[in-house]
Amino acid sequence: MIKTIIKDTFFLGQSSQRASKEDLYIAQDLQDTLDSHRESCVGLAANMIGYQKRVIIISMGFVDLVMFNPELVSKSAPFDTEESCLSLTGTRPTKRYRQISVTYRDSNWMTKTITLRDFPAQICQHELDHLEGIII
Repeated sequence: MIKTIIKDTFFLGQSSQRASKEDLYIAQDLQDTLDSHRESCVGLAANMIGYQKRVIIISMGFVDLVMFNPELVSKSAPFDTEESCLSLTGTRPTKRYRQISVTYRDSNWMTKTITLRDFPAQICQHELDHLEGIII
């Protein structure tokens, strides 16, 4: 279901709770909402659509990847950039890393690890920040 994008900074500023198998339905809402904002959005965190759960979706270009309970396990090559967000107006400066590794559970609740570089890594870091209540 396409959900409304949350813009309430108090809500977005709270840390999200760990997801469980009962939260698998959130993946479809994230996918539907991302699809409806495809022209201006490359990733979403569950709190951006009203769920205080640790679930994100990122566009990998040819496919979208949903991660449950993602955790950053390594990062390298820091750089400064500016980002925008559907929940905010304008752009803001932030620090990101060109390469990251993340562990997460997939939609089959299997544990996976992925290494991301460049733009997909940047998208993932932005969404991971959302789960911690960090707003750029």
